[in-house]
Amino acid sequence: MDIHGFLMGLFIRAPGILIGITIHEYAHGLVALWRGDATAKQAGRLSLNPLAHLDVFGTLMLLFGPFGWAKPVPVNYYNLNKPKRDMILVAVAGPVSNIACAVLIGIAIRFCSPFLNDSMNTQYVFIILKTAFVINIGLSFFNLLPIPPLDGSNILMGFLPHARIPDYLRFMRHLPMVFLVLILLQWGFNIPILNWILDPLFMPYYNFWQFIIFGGKVL
Repeated sequence: MDIHGFLMGLFIRAPGILIGITIHEYAHGLVALWRGDATAKQAGRLSLNPLAHLDVFGTLMLLFGPFGWAKPVPVNYYNLNKPKRDMILVAVAGPVSNIACAVLIGIAIRFCSPFLNDSMNTQYVFIILKTAFVINIGLSFFNLLPIPPLDGSNILMGFLPHARIPDYLRFMRHLPMVFLVLILLQWGFNIPILNWILDPLFMPYYNFWQFIIFGGKVL
């Protein structure tokens, strides 16, 4: 194993991962507090400290695998002012925060690009920023998938009639395990079934935000 390359890969990915999952979970807790539920605050999760949000396995997946996740912020939807509507706001806050983070990173890339030279330090800065941009766009996309317990499932349930939610949950009850198996197959055995399924959705999504933020395909 190339230990130096391995450590450099961790060094390059870690800032984007820590920023992305921290902002994501903080946004959930902040919007929940705004809409009447203080559960995240009481649990010490309304924090910009990454250690408050790290899930061991999810973080390892982010560092080494194709996808990953943080420890979900606790939300008691019955405490929300208007539970069904506010569930959507709380859920969408996470992906939106990652998109906002990607926008700020994109601005930093555009600002820094004219000052970059051929020195190793400035090239590393660009690579770290570019990787953080990709990670945050990826986190927003991943969490919008309508698979429990991802944010997309809560967004979808917020729009479904109450009578249809049990049917949706029954239909989806085995999908999280299937999804996890596909992640492990890709991560552990290099069988990219998940990429074959998601790339036709992810690449247009990624290119859209790249165009919005950079005005074209630059990364």
